[in-house]
Amino acid sequence: MALYVAAAAVLEGVESRQGSIKGLVYGRRFQNVKQLYALVCETQRYSAVLDAVIASAGLLRAEKKLRPHLAKVLVYELLLGRGFRGSGGRWKPLVARHQARLKAELARLKVHRSVSRNEDLLEVASRPGPALQVPRFVRVNTLKTCSDDAIDYFKRQGFSYQGRASSLEDLRTLKGKHFLLDPLLPELLVFPAQTDLHEHPLYQAGHLILQDKASCLPAMLLAPLPGSHVIDACAAPGNKTSHLAALLKNQGKIFAFDLDAKRLASMATLLARAGVSCCELAEKDFLAVSPSDQRYRQVQYILLDPSCSGSGMLTRQLEEPGACAPSKKRLHALAGFQQRALCHALTFPSLQRLVYSTCSLCQEENEDVVRDALQNSAGTFRLVPVLPSWPHRGLGTFPGAEHCLRASPETTLTGGFFIAVLEREEVSSSASHTEAPGPELTPSPTPKRKKKRRKLVAGASTLPGM
Repeated sequence: MALYVAAAAVLEGVESRQGSIKGLVYGRRFQNVKQLYALVCETQRYSAVLDAVIASAGLLRAEKKLRPHLAKVLVYELLLGRGFRGSGGRWKPLVARHQARLKAELARLKVHRSVSRNEDLLEVASRPGPALQVPRFVRVNTLKTCSDDAIDYFKRQGFSYQGRASSLEDLRTLKGKHFLLDPLLPELLVFPAQTDLHEHPLYQAGHLILQDKASCLPAMLLAPLPGSHVIDACAAPGNKTSHLAALLKNQGKIFAFDLDAKRLASMATLLARAGVSCCELAEKDFLAVSPSDQRYRQVQYILLDPSCSGSGMLTRQLEEPGACAPSKKRLHALAGFQQRALCHALTFPSLQRLVYSTCSLCQEENEDVVRDALQNSAGTFRLVPVLPSWPHRGLGTFPGAEHCLRASPETTLTGGFFIAVLEREEVSSSASHTEAPGPELTPSPTPKRKKKRRKLVAGASTLPGM
């Protein structure tokens, strides 16, 4: 019941302009933030439909103690959601008494508007757009398990494994309990959009990381070799850091920096759950990290994913459909910081390869930052062409910009993203290095069966289906 009360409080706060959905959700300090956020967003999306059904059914007139926002959340869950979770508390029997009338009013509304599906009741601006059609990507954490074992576990839970996808259309048409292996990343499983795995035992045990495909590309394209020293310059919340650790096989060193103490504390928890042991966290501004410090003399790889406008984030597109682009003033400030961070990263003396990425769609934060940094590097670094078959390339604002990658719900079925791979010029022709990131050129093979299995979770016999 606490979930529904919390969701009602957030909706009331949004309506009274106390803050954004995301800010109010995190302010509630609810245990399952993702579950609360999803329920609030969906209830808000159907708000006008729910108001009409509740009014027609006379629910608030009949149940005078039921507050409007709580009624909206409960009716959403009853008619449009997954049904009441847990006991549902004292309000469940109250609303259930009106279930037949509520369902009849919803059916009547569909007939009146000449539609057959719930989502057809939505106004055009609120209908599921590309962001809602993005599949659920799940990265298998190879520090704890392997793709074969994760696939077998899902199959025992009643999911149907469809093999490796061969096209975006395969991902787009996923439904029900079907899932696929991503055609590019060998440890990435793909489930239908809106699949909720936050309560799944493998996720809670750190064997699975819920991470969008575009967000997996930076670490994959950086491709640090086991034993290497790596800097994750703006590291929180830590999904990319855990991916780097998996690629390193926990061999080597990751220096992870972030200024936000709370985000770093959450990141430490995430990394511990993921089994990461090669990472050193520091509450520090990356711009204040000295390239001449002897601790970083062996750093050959840097992942730089700096603060950005977040204009490509799926959560923002779902929460604020049609929201205005960031102001020119804010973009100018962000781009200034991003350029300083990138130029600073390129001064580390042993650096060989760097990935710059943002979850922004804005040219000012992406191509413009990379162009200016390359000009400032005076020919020391160059853009590396990667993933030649990737369908969405950088904007043609300067020669070589097509080597950059872009991503969006419309073109790649992912969140909005930008990635550029830079390499020191004197090593750019070295076959030993440029051939290292094999996944960027060749689709991953379907996992082969192994005779020897790794345990999925410590004490696996306590998990359902094991």
